[in-house]
Amino acid sequence: MPNATAFRPLSIAPAEIFAENLAAHSTQEKQYAARHQAVAWLRIVVFGVTIAGGYGLFSRGHYELGFGLLFLAYLAFLLLVRWHSKVGYLREHYRLLAQLNRDELARLEGKLTQFDAGTRYLTVEHPYAADLDVFGSHSLYQLLNRATSRLGHDWLAGWLLAATPPAGIVERQAAVAELAPDLAWQQEWQTRARHFPKQDADPRHFTAWLQQPDFFIGKGWLKICLLVLPPLIAVSLGLWLLGFSAWPVLVPILLINAINYTFRQSIQEYSQHSAAMRDALRAYHDQLALFEARTWQSSLLLRLHRTLHAAAGSSASLLIGQLSRIAGQFSLQHSPLVGVVANNLILWDLHCMWRLERWKSRLQGRLDVMLEVGAEVEALVSLAGFQFANPAYVVPEISTAALEVTAEALAHPLIFASERISNNFSTIGVGRTAVVTGSNMSGKSTFLRTVGLNMVLAQAGAVVSAHRMRVSPAQVYTAMRTQDNLAESTSSFYAELKRLRLLLELTATGQPVFYMLDEILKGTNSRDRHRGARALIRQLHQRPASGLISTHDLELAAMETELPGFVTNFSFNSTIEGDEILFDYRLTPGVCRSFNASKLMQLMGIVIEEN
Repeated sequence: MPNATAFRPLSIAPAEIFAENLAAHSTQEKQYAARHQAVAWLRIVVFGVTIAGGYGLFSRGHYELGFGLLFLAYLAFLLLVRWHSKVGYLREHYRLLAQLNRDELARLEGKLTQFDAGTRYLTVEHPYAADLDVFGSHSLYQLLNRATSRLGHDWLAGWLLAATPPAGIVERQAAVAELAPDLAWQQEWQTRARHFPKQDADPRHFTAWLQQPDFFIGKGWLKICLLVLPPLIAVSLGLWLLGFSAWPVLVPILLINAINYTFRQSIQEYSQHSAAMRDALRAYHDQLALFEARTWQSSLLLRLHRTLHAAAGSSASLLIGQLSRIAGQFSLQHSPLVGVVANNLILWDLHCMWRLERWKSRLQGRLDVMLEVGAEVEALVSLAGFQFANPAYVVPEISTAALEVTAEALAHPLIFASERISNNFSTIGVGRTAVVTGSNMSGKSTFLRTVGLNMVLAQAGAVVSAHRMRVSPAQVYTAMRTQDNLAESTSSFYAELKRLRLLLELTATGQPVFYMLDEILKGTNSRDRHRGARALIRQLHQRPASGLISTHDLELAAMETELPGFVTNFSFNSTIEGDEILFDYRLTPGVCRSFNASKLMQLMGIVIEEN
C-alpha cells in the first residue's frame, strides 16, 4: 500500500506544469480543429463527385456502374462521417484539457468565482460550514472541487461537512497519495466527464424509479404486438406498393396509434427519466472504463475496484454503457419527423422501454452501487488535484491523543498572497482554551479560521496548509458570524447565544469537540460579556472540549491564573508609526498590550480628545 506521507514536493512548480499543459493542449486543439475542417470539406467533395459521377453514368445508361458508384460512395461517406466524428471528439477533448489547466492556474491565483460555490450545502444549523467559508463565494469547496456529477459533488461536500473516523482518514490519504502524482490520469478522468455537461439530475431519483414495478408486467399481449406489428406493416406496405388494397396498411397503423395513445403517459415518464440521466450515464461509462483498466495499490481504490466488479458481475462500464445507449434511444422523439415515423411504424419508444426493463432485470438494483463508486472516485480525484497543485502542503498525522491540534507554519488555505503569514500552534488535551487577544484587524478571526479550515481538510483526508500537523479527529464547532434575523425577530446577540447553547448541547453528548468562538458575547455590555465568557470557559473546561476564543476583553486573560495549564493566552499585535498602523499577523504567547481602535477612528476623521 502506498504511504500517504511519501508524497514529496515536485521539482517543477505546478503552475509551470499547468502552463505547459495549457499551451500543448491548445496547440493540439488547433491541429484537430484544422483536421476537422479538412474532413468536412472532403465530405462535401465526395458528395459532389458522387452526384456528378452518378448523373453522368445514369444519363449514359451505365446503370450497373452508376449503382456501383453510389454503393461505394455510401460506404466512403459512412467512413468519413465516423472519421469526422472521431476528429471532432479529439478536438473537443483537447479543448477541455486546456480548460482544465486554465482552471488550475485560476485556482492557484485565488480566482475562484467561476467555480460552483456549493451554496446548496449551506445550512444555518451546521456546526462550522458558514463561519469557515467551506461553501459560498471564495470557499474551500471551490478550491477543492473537481467533480462533474451531482453525486460527485455530494460526496466531496459530505467529506467537508463531517469528520471521518481515523481509519477512514488514513485510508483516504493513501488513496489520494496514489492518485496525486499522476496528473495526466486525473485530468483524463475529469475530461471524459466534461464531454457531457448535462449532469444536474440526481441519479438517486433515477435508481429509485428503476426499482418500481416493470411497465410490461401483465402485458404479454403488448410484447406480442411489438414483435408482430412492425413486420406486419412492412409486409402490408410492400403489398400496397405492388397494387394491393391500402387496408392491410391502415389497420396495423391505426392499432399502433391506439397503443401509443393509451400508454402515452408511461412513454413520457420513461423518456423524461432516461433523457435526464443520459449525459451522466455516458460520463460514468467513460470514466469507469478508465478506472477499471488500471491496477490499483491502495486499499480504498482496490476495494472500490472490487465493488464495481461485484456489482456488475463483469465490466461495470460495459453495463452502464448499454444503459446510456438505451437512454439515448429515447431521444428520437425530440426529432418530430423521425420520432413520429418511428413510433407510428415500429413502436420505437415502447421497444426502448422493453430494452430498458430487460437491462434492469440483469442488474437487479445494483446500478446505484456502481454510480456511488464513480462518485467517490470523483471526490478522491478532487483531493488528489488539490494535493498535486500544492506540493508544499503536508499530509497531516492523525493523533491518538485527546483533542490535539499541533501545527508548524500553519497558514490559511484561502489566502493566496505571495508572502502568506504562517504561525505555529499547539494544544493537547481536554478542557483547554486558548484565549486570543489582539487589536482590530490584527488577524485574530483569520487565525481561528486558519485552524478550523485546516482541521476540516485534515478530517476530509486532504493535505493541509502547514509544514507539519498532528490532529485528533473531533467535531469542529464555530460561533463567528452570528447576525440578526428579522424574519425570526432574532438579534445578533440572541443568535450568538443560540450558537453557544448548541455548543453546550453538543459537548454534553460526550463526543470530543474543538470550538472556535470569535469576539465572544460581543453584543452585550463589557461587564456581562466578561462574566458570561468566564462562566462559559469554566463550563467547557468540564466537558470533552477544547478550542480557541478571540476577544478584546483583557480581563478574560486573567483566567490563565485561575485555570493554569488549561487556559493559555496568545495575542496578535500591531504598531503605530505616524499615521500608519502596521500588523505582523504573528501569533505571540501572552496578552496583547497594543490596541489601535482610537488610531483607526482618528484615521476615519473622528476627533479623539487626548486625556
